[in-house]
Amino acid sequence: MSDKTNIVQTIKLSQFTHALIESYTLTKPKGRPDDISKLTVSQTVSFFGILYEKVRNAVEYREDHLIRKAAIERIIKRRFSINPSGKNEAENLLRELLWARYFDDGSLGGDDVNQIQEIIDKYLKLKQLITAGRPVEEKSYLYQFIIDLLTCEIEENLNPEGSTREASFTFFVYQVLRRKIKIEGVSDDKKDAFFLAAIEKAYRRSDRSYQRFHLFITFYNKIQRYSDNELIALSSKLPEIFNKIDQMLNNQFVDKLVRFTKKHLPPFLTLFDIIKSKKPPNNQLTVITDKTSLWNVVDQTCRDKYQSIGLRLRNLAIKSFIYIFLTKMLFALILEYPVSKLIDGEVNNSSILINSLFPPFLMLLILAFFRLPGEDNTRKIYSRIIEIIDASKSFETRVAFMPKATPSKRPILIFGFTIFYSLTFIITLLIIYELLLYLNFNLVSQVVFIFFLSIITFFSYRIKQIVNEYRLEEKESIFSPIIDFFFMPVLSLGKFFSSELAKLNFFIVIFDFIIEAPFKFLFEIIEEWISFVKKRKEEII
Repeated sequence: MSDKTNIVQTIKLSQFTHALIESYTLTKPKGRPDDISKLTVSQTVSFFGILYEKVRNAVEYREDHLIRKAAIERIIKRRFSINPSGKNEAENLLRELLWARYFDDGSLGGDDVNQIQEIIDKYLKLKQLITAGRPVEEKSYLYQFIIDLLTCEIEENLNPEGSTREASFTFFVYQVLRRKIKIEGVSDDKKDAFFLAAIEKAYRRSDRSYQRFHLFITFYNKIQRYSDNELIALSSKLPEIFNKIDQMLNNQFVDKLVRFTKKHLPPFLTLFDIIKSKKPPNNQLTVITDKTSLWNVVDQTCRDKYQSIGLRLRNLAIKSFIYIFLTKMLFALILEYPVSKLIDGEVNNSSILINSLFPPFLMLLILAFFRLPGEDNTRKIYSRIIEIIDASKSFETRVAFMPKATPSKRPILIFGFTIFYSLTFIITLLIIYELLLYLNFNLVSQVVFIFFLSIITFFSYRIKQIVNEYRLEEKESIFSPIIDFFFMPVLSLGKFFSSELAKLNFFIVIFDFIIEAPFKFLFEIIEEWISFVKKRKEEII
């Protein structure tokens, strides 16, 4: 009886699971440089560097795991504008990253400088090869694509452990789920490429730069690995390759696959958390091959994650509000008073007060309705993890996603849906307009109110995705269709304002072109002065 019980309690791991654990455990951390070649920076300069980056990042909303990459891109563009040849810029780049503590002081050294300079040189050579003699618009597109690849390759070169392990996790999700997907009229190769693009967006939450980079290195080598002759041969093909990558990312099936992937992610995320928390390989295998041990660790991991979600919600809400206030609200409020005075000849102080207080109140109200997952969700995750890691292929081969190519049929029905969807905008905005008119809002204040309302709604929706990150199945309320009817127009406006008008963020312009260059130049002078004084002191001793 006990033998049968042991057989039932034991999970036979699939080849993908064994490969994942082996890959994870074999990945070694990046070695530290020797004392002679390591780069060190002044603690004084570092203090101000950290402070500057905190303020700079507050005016541009970005997920935490993308902040360092964004800083590398910002530094590179500024450095290239001063020194287009890129000669000897690797050390300057690394020192700026050390100032802001994107890497620990002394963790980077001479070998890193040489490798990063080699990467920079090859990309700049590539840029010269593929942009020369092209129209301005095409040249701008190719240059930005090259900067995207360069930035990502530099970061992954400086953080090989993190990038390798994330690649292992990504490949595991891909291998487990890819055979569950069938797309009518699309070859398996194309379908797999679309799915890889979807995983980039859904699991890794990559921005456009990393999406481009990871798809590029899926089919080609990193640029650092090409010889000069190979780069010349590759350069003629790159414009077409870049276009194909972007077409793949923008394909209609990718967005559908993103939604499919997100629904399956909670058990994967929980499994990855377990693997990361169990350091010795034997401990990992012991935990996930025994059902009782697996349940205990899944239960503990999920409860820890549910608890941490509350803290993340609070921090993200604060960060979102600061971003909205600095980049949107302050700008609008500054304009509201003088424009109202100019157009109407008077100012409604109550409307300005409402426009100032309503956004934070609305965000707090929306967050109050968020509910964290419970034990029922944990049990579903546990069952799904067993299906994922088990050697049985029934889960992997059971098709769960089979969309068809969008037919160009029923134009009358599509036209009708478009009219109906447009009506939701009209009705929602009309209700808001009448309410604001009743409160004596003038036209300017009405525009500002709708602006605030849409931005807050969109950011609250983004924050809600954090709550659902570990929720395997979300039950919709019977009131969801009604709520969607009135909130979709507001949500759509918020997405537009956040994405499109973000390009007009004047705070970013001020920081990047007016403050950062002289600020970092001052840092360099202070760093050189401290180094000079230190050497004179050593000579005296």
